[in-house]
Amino acid sequence: MPDRSSPIPDASQAKIYQIRVKGHLGPRWSDWFEDLTITPEENGDTLLTGPVVDQAALHGLLRKVRDLGLPLLSIIRIEASEDDAPDETLPREGRQETEVSA
Repeated sequence: MPDRSSPIPDASQAKIYQIRVKGHLGPRWSDWFEDLTITPEENGDTLLTGPVVDQAALHGLLRKVRDLGLPLLSIIRIEASEDDAPDETLPREGRQETEVSA
């Protein structure tokens, strides 16, 4: 009988996400957000950028943002074919963006 269970995602299947929140997070939060890079911006926002293996992991990250009480501004999935680093200069067709109203 063939195995019809879903394969367990690994790092090679991870998508790069960029989560923007209102407010600054300092480096002490890096353990809380594990593999994500925390980048405070001059405008008062913070970018959380890094690999997310699946939708369940993404929802887990969003729960952490909610638990901190920071307003979620946007979520962008960066296509890995361009570069593994997020880049605001990517054409719109190179990324999927979801804006969240504050």
